[in-house]
Amino acid sequence: MRNHEVVEKTPLLNESGNLKEPGWAKSLKWDYTRSAIKAPKFRIKEWDYYIVIHDGKKDGTESFAAAFTISDDGYVGLQSASLIHLDEGTAHEHTETILNVFPMGKLHLPETSDEGDVKYEDKRLKMKFEKTPGERRLTCTFDNFFEGKQLTADITLKQPEMDTMVIATPWDKDKHFYYNQKINCMPASGEVTFDGKTYKFNPESDYGTLDWGRGVWTYDNTWYWGNGNAKVNGHDFGFNIGYGFGNTAAASENIVFIDGVAHKLDDVDFGIPNDVSFKDMNSPEYMKPWHMTSSDGRFEADFVPVLDRFAKMDFKVIVSDQHQVFGRMTGHATLDNGEKVEFKDILVFAEKVHNRY
Repeated sequence: MRNHEVVEKTPLLNESGNLKEPGWAKSLKWDYTRSAIKAPKFRIKEWDYYIVIHDGKKDGTESFAAAFTISDDGYVGLQSASLIHLDEGTAHEHTETILNVFPMGKLHLPETSDEGDVKYEDKRLKMKFEKTPGERRLTCTFDNFFEGKQLTADITLKQPEMDTMVIATPWDKDKHFYYNQKINCMPASGEVTFDGKTYKFNPESDYGTLDWGRGVWTYDNTWYWGNGNAKVNGHDFGFNIGYGFGNTAAASENIVFIDGVAHKLDDVDFGIPNDVSFKDMNSPEYMKPWHMTSSDGRFEADFVPVLDRFAKMDFKVIVSDQHQVFGRMTGHATLDNGEKVEFKDILVFAEKVHNRY
């Protein structure tokens, strides 16, 4: 198993602008400093993405999710909010995105996820991610979100002391790197309001995940990412799986969490039926059942989709083709001590994305 764990604090980059020590960690062991990057400003990508899911099967209510992004991708910024309905047979979603030209650091995203607020504001959108000890607060007011109607959100995510998934991987190109943290299993409270309806999160059963990313990417990439949280037999359970984010020879980002403790996995295959090439990214194969397996035999799951959140943008130079698929997962994960955790019918997502940007 190749996974190299970094346990001591270290600068992220060396004097040449390349990763000093590729690997993974349970917290932000690498110090990210934007000024240390040697690549052009328009190639630097920084984002904070939150997704919060309510599984209505737990209490007989509607299943839904909300997602929020503040990002500075160099020559373009993408600020977005999503309201996602996840009941089988009636699943649908709406995402609204505001594009900014050449932000290149003007959003002043923090160099760590541990402190500092992230905010964006214009005439139509006000969005803020506030970090205080032990919690994160997400607020959003989005005018004309859909059909002239406003969306508002005020959500609190509790963040007790717990392990996270952090990875620092190089691309096979000089001065290019990927630095990323996923924080799972944050109990969610608060609400989203749209079109006269309020969607409430229950901290006893609902969770949020933070995807925090900083780096310099190559131009053309395809990645796979899956993430989910649930209460399993009274325990906080979560997982993060994925690949395609640079050269993962030093470490993968595949991991399972149980009650705040990380259990590292090796490679995971998503098992998308007849996995398709970029040219066929609108294939209906995404809505067929997937079967996920890990190379170390410690993660195995059947994933039954309920919604393919498909979006395509083609501006010739900038291309984005995305499938974020929500569905229900049943399977098992084996912890470091050999204990097997079985989960059934939990509401999660898995995605395949191709970007040229």
